[in-house]
Amino acid sequence: MKVTIDVVFFWISFWGYLVSFFLFAFHLAVKKRWIVVIALSTFIAGFIFLTSGIVARIAISSRPTFATMYEFALIVSWITSLLAIVAYGRTRSYIYTLMVSPMVVVIMVIASFLPKNITEHLLPTLRGYWFYIHVTLAAISEGAFLLSAGAGVYYLIIRKRDKLEDGPSLEKIEEVISRAIRFGYPLFTIGALFAGAIWAQTAWGSFWSWDPKETGSLVVWLYYTLLLHQEFRARWRKGKLALMSIIGFIVIIISFIGNLFFGGLHSYI
Repeated sequence: MKVTIDVVFFWISFWGYLVSFFLFAFHLAVKKRWIVVIALSTFIAGFIFLTSGIVARIAISSRPTFATMYEFALIVSWITSLLAIVAYGRTRSYIYTLMVSPMVVVIMVIASFLPKNITEHLLPTLRGYWFYIHVTLAAISEGAFLLSAGAGVYYLIIRKRDKLEDGPSLEKIEEVISRAIRFGYPLFTIGALFAGAIWAQTAWGSFWSWDPKETGSLVVWLYYTLLLHQEFRARWRKGKLALMSIIGFIVIIISFIGNLFFGGLHSYI
């Protein structure tokens, strides 16, 4: 495979996110403020290189970077990082970048195993505006779910200490988990299910085909429906809500890679 500039940017951004995660974790152990500064700078550098890679890929292919699983993974990583950076800008707390850095690393590790070839001439089924609506809203919603999972991991790590000296309280972290899921859920409903069904009708002549990818999206939606239901009824709160948000991340990953193993209508992307 010919290595293009966008792939080079991808690898640089990956190492930026990975190094920032280890630096954040190191700070939790030694409590040195200067480590946070370097970790945050490295995270932002990773985001900048990821943005540059996406822009370069758009320039090379002359199309939006939504057509393949690799490109979708890049967009989800970018959106997740953006949400964390926006949260940092509003609160001046590095904790949000710490939360998402391991989630982004996992997504980018998966992306590293996916085909990275740039296809300039897409199939007609990947050119319709319903496809772009479907992918865009699905990516934003999954970015929010990843943020909730990262907050869940952080919650479970610090729950015996209530809060860190320079971090938000457990109550605030629980609020982040809840708000991220409530933000992502309607977008996933509209984008992954409804817009996806309309696109499927346009592309394949059927709103629903029980394709592995479609089935996986339905499982994700049902899981977060259950999660929200249990939270509203005060059954899944605090540590249990944190744990369930992490399980939701696992469900998303399984859904994402499902068609790699089971084929189906989505197997070409």
